[in-house]
Amino acid sequence: MSFASLARAALTGAALLLAAALPAHAETPAQKGDQVGGWHRFKLGGFEVTALYDGYIDLPQKVMLNISAKTTEELLRRMFVDYGKGIQTAVNAYLVHTGTRLVLVDAGTAKAFGPTLGFIPDNIRAAGYDPAQVDAVLLTHLHPDHAAGLLGADGKPAFPNAEIWVAKAEADFWLDEAVAAKMPEANRVFFKMARDAVAPYKAAGKLHAISGQVGLPAGIAAVDTNGHTPGHTSYLLTSQGQSLLVLGDLVHNHAVQFAHPEVAFEYDSDRVQAVKTRKKVFADAAKQRLWVAGAHLPFPGIGHVRAEGKAFAWVPLEYSPLRKDR
Repeated sequence: MSFASLARAALTGAALLLAAALPAHAETPAQKGDQVGGWHRFKLGGFEVTALYDGYIDLPQKVMLNISAKTTEELLRRMFVDYGKGIQTAVNAYLVHTGTRLVLVDAGTAKAFGPTLGFIPDNIRAAGYDPAQVDAVLLTHLHPDHAAGLLGADGKPAFPNAEIWVAKAEADFWLDEAVAAKMPEANRVFFKMARDAVAPYKAAGKLHAISGQVGLPAGIAAVDTNGHTPGHTSYLLTSQGQSLLVLGDLVHNHAVQFAHPEVAFEYDSDRVQAVKTRKKVFADAAKQRLWVAGAHLPFPGIGHVRAEGKAFAWVPLEYSPLRKDR
């Protein structure tokens, strides 16, 4: 007998026994289908890192390049990923309390891509903070799912007291109207979204281009990981001998791109360079046993990369309480 048959038999038997043994009573109403708050706290030396869930977006399989549809489906099935209606892809950001600063790495999507996204401010509050307490936002890049959340629904800054930092190469590309004018018309909307997202901060003199490590919060270093976009930047957090690399968009799907790091993503600006960068960063992270955090890894997106020959594997962190003795 199969597990499914056993389950059906057990449910039928249990229903009959309960009907015969229990008196009639009012049914306990089910709770509404909301999930718990989308935040997860993680200690990194003296830093407190809070993973924040912005929501999810369903991506079609065709966005995975340099790989056949059959192989992609096999990899997704191997990891029990339901891809029937698209590949559910998380959007994560990371709030870092350094002891003296409250720093947000990426700002989420707001409602730029629909109602399943845009929950960074809500989850900051659920985690015990207020968006107004954030004093720096470090952007990995200027795609809308990382930068559109800089604005609230009213079009005003969602982080009114924050300075915004982004790589100069990134700003020079996405914020230049002359560059946008040379792009296919369908792509120009993303340039406008980037300009709109940073506009009030720029007007207030709060938008800064990263030059080396000047001006960045102590214990946080910018790492050039270009390829996905011209100025894509990861951030290395280091405290008391422990390090975590916030990857940004170096990986978009855990089931496919760890096993096949050569797989590019449709929205990579330079697909060849994006693959080279991913392979190098994965190899370095595995060798150094770094903690890593990914914007599109299953929430909370924190874990390790394990080398498996020329491929890699994703090892998510285990849930644990924050202990004072660690």
